[in-house]
Amino acid sequence: MDRIVQDLNAEIERLIQARNLLLGGNFNRSGRRGRVGAPPGRVLSADARRRISAGMKKRWAERRKAQAAKKSKAA
Repeated sequence: MDRIVQDLNAEIERLIQARNLLLGGNFNRSGRRGRVGAPPGRVLSADARRRISAGMKKRWAERRKAQAAKKSKAA
């Protein structure tokens, strides 16, 4: 009896997932649209990520250079 209930629950979940794929949205059990699994915030392009990365690397290099100059003056 328990095994049959578990199989039915698994089948229901599979059907819910199939319905969500067909409808193109994320729905919870009550049928209301939700943002389950949606990425938070905005998506950056690959070019934007590269520019941000290059800028941060430049800032870190300047910071390391300034710290190295401080250490050499203190020594």
